[in-house]
Amino acid sequence: MGQHQLNGRVVAVTGGAAGIGREIAAAAHAAGARVAIGDLDRERTERAADELGVRGYPLNVTDEASFREFLDAVDTDLGPVDVLVNNAGVMWVGPFDAEPETATAAMFDVNVLGVIRGVRLTAPRMAARGRGHIVTIASAAAKLSPPGESTYAATKHAVLGYLTGVREELRGSGVQISAILPGVVDTELASGTATGAAALLTPEKIAATVLDVIVAPRFVTTVPGYIGPLVAITGLLPQRLRDAFLRRAVPNQLTTAGASRADYQKRMFG
Repeated sequence: MGQHQLNGRVVAVTGGAAGIGREIAAAAHAAGARVAIGDLDRERTERAADELGVRGYPLNVTDEASFREFLDAVDTDLGPVDVLVNNAGVMWVGPFDAEPETATAAMFDVNVLGVIRGVRLTAPRMAARGRGHIVTIASAAAKLSPPGESTYAATKHAVLGYLTGVREELRGSGVQISAILPGVVDTELASGTATGAAALLTPEKIAATVLDVIVAPRFVTTVPGYIGPLVAITGLLPQRLRDAFLRRAVPNQLTTAGASRADYQKRMFG
């Protein structure tokens, strides 16, 4: 994307202090947007904002009041949000029957309810102006369910189902809804996990995809692009053949997830 393609649009990114969110903020800023990032870690958010030259705010996507205060602050400082990027997410990896209740609750509260809060609080403001765009970073796990990521996949399936319905409700309002479904991205969230048949993606690749979708809106974008058609074709196969193919293509995180996840999961879920 060339410089100034976003032409001063106000872009707000949740989970924007690190990983994919930080790269989205950097790319949007470089493309001429006025960018705000929100994140739970206040110190890291302020540091990232200073380094990127954007605005930074505290944000807890699991708290409705915090999300509203974030949007209100961006509105006051930069102007009404033109693009909200729902990026905040967490993931626990391991056997389904060893998953702590804290991890189950956190994944649904951040990954699903955090997205719902963002859409519910932002879309009406956009609709009142007759324009706006909400981009949600979901996952290829919205279409697939790797062993060891069962609850995480359930949250991403839920997000895609929610956005599908909301998109139809918003038809004709001027508000665009988009979902980005990447494979495994080289971030802390995915540390120690395997990619299966696909290559490891970079946060910069996802950021570039997000900017492309902002400029030319479309509903569902898989990264890499072949995942969508491949899943559709696989769905036409008999169950036995489908299972055999997916066992080759989709990583079994129960056998591949490394010990490097321990620090992340302890910090996220206790």
